[in-house]
Amino acid sequence: MRIGIKSRRKLNAMLRRTVAATRVRLSRVHDWSHHEEGAVLVEIAFSIVILLSVVFGIMAISLALYSYFFVSEAAREATRYAIVRGNSNSRPDCTSPGYATCIAQPTDIQSYVRDLAFPGVTASNITATSTWWTSTGGACGTTDSCKIPGNRVQVTVSYPYPLSIPFGPQRTLTLASTSNMVVAH
Repeated sequence: MRIGIKSRRKLNAMLRRTVAATRVRLSRVHDWSHHEEGAVLVEIAFSIVILLSVVFGIMAISLALYSYFFVSEAAREATRYAIVRGNSNSRPDCTSPGYATCIAQPTDIQSYVRDLAFPGVTASNITATSTWWTSTGGACGTTDSCKIPGNRVQVTVSYPYPLSIPFGPQRTLTLASTSNMVVAH
């Protein structure tokens, strides 16, 4: 099949118009993508900021839970310390101050709790308050006559935890735990 010269010219002109139109479309696409080159960088920057904020927020909450675990454990340990150092304890070194005293004093309990401090917990910020109760539930105070077997001791440990979440308000959480046990010795 032979195509005449006129037909060939028409076909070539049509091909040239198609190629030219395609070039124009491709150049428009290229120009459009040229204006979007920095958009990917901005999107990645926003995504990374959000991702890191979430990761550091989870770490901050985890450290707060870790500190609360310490406060809870310290309250139980301090109460155990107090119940075995009641008024009936007859150790030979009753007159020496500190951990060797027979009868637990509030200052001894405070020092004991501060010495328990886990890594990451500021020991000087820990407070421990102790109260002795009669066996019937009435408040007895902190005198040695209140620390007899059968009475209860209550120790409350508190710790101010500085919570810092990225892009969030800085606040201090007061973590506190209370433990009650009956004086054994």
